[in-house]
Amino acid sequence: MRTFAAFILVLLTACESARLPVEAGMGTDPQLPPPRESLIPTVRIAPAKGWPAGTTPSAAAGYRVNAFASGLDHPRWLYVLPNGDVLVAETNSPPKPKAKGIRAFFMRYFFKKAGASVPSANRITLLRDADGDGVAETRHAFLQNLFSPFGMALVGDTLYVANADAVVRFPYRNGATSISDAPVKVGDLPAGINHHWTKSLVAKDGRLYIGVGSNSNVAEKGMDIEKDRAAILEMDPATGSTRVFGSGLRNPVGMAFEPSSGALWTVVNERDELGSDLVPDYLTSVKDGAFYGWPYSYYGQHVDDRVKPQRPDLVAAALTPDYALGPHTGSLGLAFHGDGAWVGQHGSWNRRPRSGYRVIFIPFAGGRPNGDAREILTGFVDEDGNARGRPVGVAVDAKGAVLVADDVGNVIWRVTQ
Repeated sequence: MRTFAAFILVLLTACESARLPVEAGMGTDPQLPPPRESLIPTVRIAPAKGWPAGTTPSAAAGYRVNAFASGLDHPRWLYVLPNGDVLVAETNSPPKPKAKGIRAFFMRYFFKKAGASVPSANRITLLRDADGDGVAETRHAFLQNLFSPFGMALVGDTLYVANADAVVRFPYRNGATSISDAPVKVGDLPAGINHHWTKSLVAKDGRLYIGVGSNSNVAEKGMDIEKDRAAILEMDPATGSTRVFGSGLRNPVGMAFEPSSGALWTVVNERDELGSDLVPDYLTSVKDGAFYGWPYSYYGQHVDDRVKPQRPDLVAAALTPDYALGPHTGSLGLAFHGDGAWVGQHGSWNRRPRSGYRVIFIPFAGGRPNGDAREILTGFVDEDGNARGRPVGVAVDAKGAVLVADDVGNVIWRVTQ
């Protein structure tokens, strides 16, 4: 078995490399070369090592970065309360049946190396910077015994949390450092296999919006298990009823409302195994009732021939996203701040060379992207190819600094100008 495993590892590390720079797959008019399928998927993992003592990410000129909080347990998502307290979801995927086969074995092996296989703490922690120096002096176990929690939203005196299987609610009192009340279920969410388990959450005008990823790469397990997935759902918190707001979005994670237009925007992780140059993740506004292609097509109406049977009617209706973020960048976090969008790029697993592993800023004007993306935080991968950290969620704190959750470094970084 060891000899066979070594042979497979050689094959995986010999897979094709990108022919274009990441930047070619970014912007409002990305290059989309022909697909390059292969029997063995490209695998390029940055082994998780963490940050050496005293080190931080590298900040762009004019910016500073410091650790707001450290020693956390796989922090993924952030929410800033009105009083300035910061909630962080310490979380990971729920337990699920172990997939069988050689490919599944090696995928587990590589994702473990990347730090993605730690058990979920199932906790939301409250961080408080009482003296305003940019470092949280205190932390409290705010909510415990959740089920792979992710998205959070406070509406009035009710805090909504999106677990992997349902939206639940809790009463919130300003300044509270913990909640002991039992969760009350608002409405169920697609669960089960949970190929993509995160459920992001935002609220507006009495409605909740939940990002739900697909149960597969490109529907290779059939469409029956994709009901209400690869979509943003709109939920009525009074009744728990849901409807599909936008669909064909393979894995919509970060969501935010653009300040000038009020439109809902999301960042989407696109499909894999079409080569290192395809398909770019993207940032897009989401129109009510619109379809964005998955699984039948990508980046608008580019047909994915792997999907059988095809749906020409849906391909013809697929909207082109607003802004490409580069192939396989693992774009997850999204926050609007300072006339633009901040995006946390968790990093690739199947691109040579690697992409992502950074925080970028996309300038906006008139409610639309306007210019090239700029790197704000880099240095998450060291010179030996090891991951010191991986950025995930981003949020804006009460003083206008940008917070970044780093689930490999177990740190919340704080970026200021």
